Amino acid sequence: MAALCPGRIRAIYVDHQLQAQSRDWGIHVQAECMKLDVPCIVQPVHVNAGNLERQAREARYQAYHQHIKSGEVLVLAHHQQDQAETVLLRLFSGTGISGLSAMKQLDQRHEMPIWRPMLSLSREQICQWAEQLNISFIDDPSNNNTHYDRAWCRTMLWPLLASRFSKMQQAVTRTASLMQDADEILQEVLQEDLKNCGNAQQLDLARLKLLSKPRQRQLLSAWMKGEGIYRPAFEMVERIQHEVIAAKADAQAALHWNKYYYVRYHGQLYRLQTDEYLAERNSQLIFEQSLIPELSHVYQTASGHYQIQPQAVGLSADLLKQNLVLTSRQGGERIHLYGRVGAWPLKKAIQEAQIFPWQRHQIQILSRDNVMLGVFTPKGFWLAQSPYCERGGWQPVLITQQQQM
Repeated sequence: MAALCPGRIRAIYVDHQLQAQSRDWGIHVQAECMKLDVPCIVQPVHVNAGNLERQAREARYQAYHQHIKSGEVLVLAHHQQDQAETVLLRLFSGTGISGLSAMKQLDQRHEMPIWRPMLSLSREQICQWAEQLNISFIDDPSNNNTHYDRAWCRTMLWPLLASRFSKMQQAVTRTASLMQDADEILQEVLQEDLKNCGNAQQLDLARLKLLSKPRQRQLLSAWMKGEGIYRPAFEMVERIQHEVIAAKADAQAALHWNKYYYVRYHGQLYRLQTDEYLAERNSQLIFEQSLIPELSHVYQTASGHYQIQPQAVGLSADLLKQNLVLTSRQGGERIHLYGRVGAWPLKKAIQEAQIFPWQRHQIQILSRDNVMLGVFTPKGFWLAQSPYCERGGWQPVLITQQQQM
């Protein structure tokens, strides 16, 4: 790269700090870069607990993302054997078409463009090339540590398979290329199915059930993955089908996976962030607070931001600048909605309006001298029938719905 693009490249050495020599390797990389007049970054990272190989990879890409600039391309040196090993390891883990497509020569991750120019070259070719160019390099000893799956595959399984199938490496990488074509076709089908069934936040179950069983599974798997890197395990897709989608109509079924809850409500399957789904359990709403309404003023309530605006029918102007009371819903309240006959349970009104169960803790009641004036909800303000209603009055109007963070 230094020869192809002189003065236009930078190098980064990611120190995972997992081996005693890792700091010395960074010094070596800096020295080699200095010879080539290539700016070099040495970035130590912390590798989280868990699957070491996966966590190290995550830490590495976060470091890349931290330093890459707009318009730059991340160039990686994965080669043909890396590709073949990836296919085999993913096959052993029970992956599908997307996993077997392995690494792409031109790719994108964390919004970074990636180029792998050596993906069709063998490791042997690269080693010969390095010797011819007199490039000083270091062999990472962890490459021979069979405790790691990739190293075991490389040192134990690879020679055995190669002794039987001499063209195995080329054949397996060809499979990856074929799977990439198949994956592109599958992605086109998935995008069409998602467009017909919903969006990133919800799926229409009636439309989902019109698809064939394989297309249902593929759509659910891709939908649950969202913007993440990894798809859920096959067993997790089966669980969402059986425990949530196929649960009894009156069941409050929810499944938690990878920081999201999957919940069925009124024929829709919702994908909710954990904080949003558990907001009622974790909320610290003030039971009672005062609200002094003034025209055009904006007020933040539990369900969103409301602005006091004139309306054809609303609350009396005499209530403006008066101390009104805002209380959290406790249950058992009744409301006489303006324009309707008789009072009925607030709970029934909430159900009829199809306000999500995970948002109902946001509902607050506005009153004056124990007279209900209306109710703040995530879907707007409900005016209650009261002596304070008049033509040409005012009402709080929902401007922005409260977002759970």
